[in-house]
Amino acid sequence: MRAPVVASQAMIGVFDSGHGGLTVFRALVQRFPRVPFIYLGDHRNVPYGDRPSDEIVSLTRHGVEALLRRECRLVLLGCNTATCVAARTLQRDWLPVSGWRGRNILGIVAPTVEAATQTPWAVTTPQYPQKYNTDLVAVFGTTRTIASHAYPEEIRKRCPKVTVVQQTCPELAGAIEHGAPEAELEALVERAVTALLAQTGGTPPHRAILGCTHYPLVEHLFRRHLPPFARLLSQPEVVADSLEDYLNRHPEYVVAAQTAPLPVLLTTGDPDRVSATSQIFWPGSPAFKRITH
Repeated sequence: MRAPVVASQAMIGVFDSGHGGLTVFRALVQRFPRVPFIYLGDHRNVPYGDRPSDEIVSLTRHGVEALLRRECRLVLLGCNTATCVAARTLQRDWLPVSGWRGRNILGIVAPTVEAATQTPWAVTTPQYPQKYNTDLVAVFGTTRTIASHAYPEEIRKRCPKVTVVQQTCPELAGAIEHGAPEAELEALVERAVTALLAQTGGTPPHRAILGCTHYPLVEHLFRRHLPPFARLLSQPEVVADSLEDYLNRHPEYVVAAQTAPLPVLLTTGDPDRVSATSQIFWPGSPAFKRITH
C-alpha cells in the first residue's frame, strides 16, 4: 500500500520537447488531482534527437526557466532525450548558480532505473542482493536516448552483473504521433522486438524498459510480442510512483490546494495544431495555449 501524500500540494511543471511527455503528465494529473500542474511542450523546436547536445541543454534550460517563472517549485523533465542529455548539467551546474533558490529539477531516467534495479537512485555502488542479479534487461528507445547509454551505465552501477541490451525504434515515436493505424504500429514494435532478440540470441528479457514517453500508447503491442514473464516498465506509472514518494519526503515543494485545479498546457508552437495532436496522447485533454514569455 502506498503512503498517502501530505495534505498540502505542489505546483509542478513538466517540460517536454513535444507531445510524448503528455503520457507522464496525464498520469500525474490523475494521481494527484489537487496538485496544480503546468505542461510546456517545445513544439517549435521538436524533435530534439537530431540536435547537438549543447543545443538540447540550452533549449531545455529555457523551458525550465519558463516554468520556474510561473511559480513552479519543481520541474520534471518528461522527455528521455532532455533527461539523458541535459538533466545532469542543469541540476549540478546551472541550477545552483541560477538564482532560483528553493527549486529543483527532476528527470525520468532516475525513477526508471530505480524500478529496473530495485535500488534507490542515491545508491550508486552495488548492494546485496542486487549486485548478484544476472537478469537480462531490454531498453527500447529513440536513437538519441539509446546513443546516450544513460540506461545501461546507470543500471550497471547498481547491478553490475545484469546484461543490458538496447534497441532503437527510430520510426515508432513518429508513427504514434501521426496517428498511424495499429497494424503499422504493431509491425514496428514486432520489428524492434525481433531485432532485440537477435542481439540476445533469442533469449527474452526479464524486464523491458519502454524508454520513450510515446511508447505507453503501444505498451499492449510490446506486451503482445514479449513473453508473459517479461515485466514492462512504462514510464507514466513509474514516474508517478516516484513523484509520490518524493513529495512525501520533500514537503517543501508543496503548497495548499483547496480545490482540484485545472492543468495548464502551454506550447512554443501552434496551439491549434498541437491541441489536435494531443488528443492521441490524452483524449479529452485541455487545449494548449501559446507561451508568451
